[in-house]
Amino acid sequence: MTFAGYTNYFLWLEQAQFGVSLKRKAAQGCRVRFLLGDPESELTRSREKDEGVALTLSTRIRVTLSELEKIKGQHGIDARYSGGNAYLSVFRFDDDMIVTPLLTHNVGHDAPTLHLRRHQDDGVFDRFVSHVEELWNRGTAVWGDTHHGQA
Repeated sequence: MTFAGYTNYFLWLEQAQFGVSLKRKAAQGCRVRFLLGDPESELTRSREKDEGVALTLSTRIRVTLSELEKIKGQHGIDARYSGGNAYLSVFRFDDDMIVTPLLTHNVGHDAPTLHLRRHQDDGVFDRFVSHVEELWNRGTAVWGDTHHGQA
């Protein structure tokens, strides 16, 4: 499963014991990956100005980083900074995907949400997969050495 959202912070707020669930999934062999924005990047600062809300992107990213720190080191769980992807969230679970294209001057919860299911090779689903894989491959490790999280 891949959580490629710029902050991903809402996951920790909406799902009780989310970290425990992730650890359990990883222990069962599931690969869990988080792709985040860098809270210190110029892109984050620029988007914070654009959003103009009190709960800043960098704060929301830091919520996720704090929660990920609690499950860091669990085999199968990894996190990277994307270096981009500021206007699109992609959450993938096998052949199901939730895609949220962020709209200018809006926060994520004000954006439309699309549910995609993989039905064919090289369709829309696979295009989003390729996009996220490219961001993942270009990303930088949140925890330094990412080999501990590779499945």
